[in-house]
Amino acid sequence: MHLYIKLFEVLFPVFLVIGIGYWYGKKDPKFDTKFITTFAGNIGLPCIIFYSLTTSNVDFSVFLRFLYYIFLYVGLFAILGILVLKILNKDIYRLLPPLILPNTGNMGIPICLFAYGKMGLAIAAAITSVIMVFHFSLNILLASRKLSFRPLINCVSIYALIISLFFVYFEIPAPNFIENATFLISYSTIFLVLMSLGIALSNLKIFSFKESLIYTFTRIIIGPLIGFGFVKFFNLSGVEAGVILIQTSMPSAVLTYLIGKMYSPKSITNDIAGTVVLSTFLSFITVPIVVLFSLKYFG
Repeated sequence: MHLYIKLFEVLFPVFLVIGIGYWYGKKDPKFDTKFITTFAGNIGLPCIIFYSLTTSNVDFSVFLRFLYYIFLYVGLFAILGILVLKILNKDIYRLLPPLILPNTGNMGIPICLFAYGKMGLAIAAAITSVIMVFHFSLNILLASRKLSFRPLINCVSIYALIISLFFVYFEIPAPNFIENATFLISYSTIFLVLMSLGIALSNLKIFSFKESLIYTFTRIIIGPLIGFGFVKFFNLSGVEAGVILIQTSMPSAVLTYLIGKMYSPKSITNDIAGTVVLSTFLSFITVPIVVLFSLKYFG
């Protein structure tokens, strides 16, 4: 019984805030989330990265290992995604991002925080920082079919990650005033991005249910299976195993739609929107199962 109470404590606040955002988005369809997206990308996520990595006593070697895990995970999923898109005779470039890039930020970070505390937040933030690098490099490359380093150079999270790792590597304690400021901004950001996810779900539509369902099952079913394979193959346990399993079970990232909207044809962005919506709604069923498993065996 205690396990189910813990599961409720982990998921209820996350789903509640998403639900509030969804309700508000339906009430005010013209609500512009551009401020939230800009704030989260330029200020919020960098603060989460710095606060979580510098206050959780996470070891530098842990970050390097998870860097390797996520690069390998995205690589393996890219092969799988290309096969799926080839079979469906779809654009294997522009439709690949929602398959290979999970929503580790909006949903993954708060769930890992409530499930595993500060250490869970730190590892989840480290994973998200790597995924963000993929968004501003590989995602834009695939969506636009053009190579550009400008978005990567302008990505504030990368600089926050470098500064954070400097503190971690040399074991430099963050000054209290910086720790307090990043703490406040970090937790404010978690609320805002969950709200924005709910608002986005209220506006996005599914245009091709059959195809979106195939993409969704690839993302939310095979994703955690590969994550579990990583747990077994790399002999992970405890917080590390739980976080990698939870983060790999996340639905398609909303950012894949936003980037696709900027660089890809409308027909492509419609498919991405459908995948984001359906994978997120179905993840309300699959994620509790994964989190329950994680808490039971890696608690």
